[in-house]
Amino acid sequence: MITLDQVKTGERFRVVGFSETNPALVARLREIGFAEEDEVELLYTGPLARRPLCFRLNRTMIALRLDEAIAIEVESWT
Repeated sequence: MITLDQVKTGERFRVVGFSETNPALVARLREIGFAEEDEVELLYTGPLARRPLCFRLNRTMIALRLDEAIAIEVESWT
């Protein structure tokens, strides 16, 4: 299992959980749409140290900071 900050552009993954112990961050990620079993794909990254990260979550584009991407655990979409 890996976190969203480790994925490569164009790869599709399935959300399996959250690694962050900060309940406020997990609640925020859930509010913007991340949930277990959702499909997520890295579309592109920013020009400075790959930040921000832009994902397609189901049919929505979402930009995340690195600390947010680290908190989301994913597995390969098969």
